[in-house]
Amino acid sequence: MHHFKRFLQTIVFIGIGWAHAGSYEDFFQATETNDAAKLTLLLQRGFDANTPGPQGQTGLLTAIRQNATQAALVLANWPETRIDLRTADDETALMLAAFHNLMPVARVLVQRDADVNKLGWTPLHYAATKANIEMIRYLLENHAFIDAPSPNGTTPLMMAAHYGSALATKILLEEGADPRIKNQLGLSALDFAQNGPQAKEATEYLNAFLSSWNARYPVKP
Repeated sequence: MHHFKRFLQTIVFIGIGWAHAGSYEDFFQATETNDAAKLTLLLQRGFDANTPGPQGQTGLLTAIRQNATQAALVLANWPETRIDLRTADDETALMLAAFHNLMPVARVLVQRDADVNKLGWTPLHYAATKANIEMIRYLLENHAFIDAPSPNGTTPLMMAAHYGSALATKILLEEGADPRIKNQLGLSALDFAQNGPQAKEATEYLNAFLSSWNARYPVKP
């Protein structure tokens, strides 16, 4: 009888293992295919939303990378989801949402107190890089530090000038970004703009605001 009970326990544990393996595969498949209904069902059945996937990142991060908006919303709204977990590259869900311009997801994350001003690269850097205008404005409305320095001192304005657009550059300048800041390589936003996608327009905006900044805040000799 004792051996029979142990045999039954073994079968139960194996069954649990099989069920979990199936849930794991189903969870990340639902995440990547934007299957919000299936994802919700798995979460309600007890699957841990913070389980790392095959690439080592959570379902929320995976969904945002895949532009799977409905799946990302399910996970961002799920109370047990740890929204500030980071990728191996130190990226948060809000940073990726800013990069991919997933505004509904970004709104949920900010409402859940996602870190708008993490140290290093920030969501605003990512929004500026892709010239996601609405996202830039939304982050600034939620107290994003406009001159946030990356690990090498690069600001969102520099990223907008080089990778984004003239309009993104203009908006950041109008909101108070400092065009005189230089990064650790001694490069300013004007230097970044030289090889940008809209170099002429971005340079014109930067020069105009540089004149204004220099008039208001003269550089001491």
